[in-house]
Amino acid sequence: MLALAAPAVEAAPPSVQKRMERRSATEGLVDEILDGGIAVPAAISRLRTLREEAYAAQLLERALPAVLEPRRLRDVTAVLAGLETRAAEPTLLRLTGHDDGAVRMYAAQGLGKVRSPRVDVLLPLLEDKSLGVRREAARALGATHNPRVGAPLVNAARTESDMQTRVLMLEAVGAAGDKKQVPVLKAFLDDSSETTRFAAARGLCLLGAPEGFAFARKLLSSEDKHVRRQGLALYEGVPQKQSEAALRPLLEDKDRTLAAGAARILSQGGDKTMLSWLVLASWNANGTDKLIYEKELETLQLADDQRKALLRAAGVAK
Repeated sequence: MLALAAPAVEAAPPSVQKRMERRSATEGLVDEILDGGIAVPAAISRLRTLREEAYAAQLLERALPAVLEPRRLRDVTAVLAGLETRAAEPTLLRLTGHDDGAVRMYAAQGLGKVRSPRVDVLLPLLEDKSLGVRREAARALGATHNPRVGAPLVNAARTESDMQTRVLMLEAVGAAGDKKQVPVLKAFLDDSSETTRFAAARGLCLLGAPEGFAFARKLLSSEDKHVRRQGLALYEGVPQKQSEAALRPLLEDKDRTLAAGAARILSQGGDKTMLSWLVLASWNANGTDKLIYEKELETLQLADDQRKALLRAAGVAK
């Protein structure tokens, strides 16, 4: 079979040859995953580098019925989640009903990464006996940006005994975009738990509520750099129009971690000038400061050719 395949590859156009080579490498990696011969993070990284995520998901789905060992099934589900491809969604939806809690958790995580709209599957997971499943379900529901999940998330948060899970549920209310829940989140600002208050403020900021931004500005006015960074974190995911007034002045802050973070959040919020700002700041920096800027650029997944183009446009590189 291999002897016949080799001439076929050689006879194909170059673009087809490359695709066939990538698929062959993908098949080899999938075999390694199924044999337990490669760690999950490495497998995900290599498969994504090959850019054959959908094909890998198809191969793993076909092999799934033969995966009987619990740990191997968890690994396969984790890889499917990490591929972040719609091709894996039907399988992940099915795996949310598996007996193993870790499998359900990875399945919910994967649905969140592909922003699955299947709230009918995700909402019941808020009551799952597994802590990890409830957390990933909250994240996934927030990622749907479906306002209808706001009330169920609030109700789940009220009865949730685990603090971190409650935090994720409250943040997800904001991410879902249910403005009807603003009064409820405002009430959580008076909670005895600092963590819960912060989560409520985060949800309010995502909903564009003034009370959330007032909470954030109070933290940003602190003399403690760690508290100020907490204030900055509240603007994650907030559109430029709503964050610019508070964040743009931070670009000149002596705390370069705060400045770089503000630039990255503004960029993600829609400010097209901030990517160039970060690239130039990194170009002109040395030592620790350079690492700070590069960390934010890595988060933005800046491609090398894009960096070069920005530097050329700024007149600092050919």
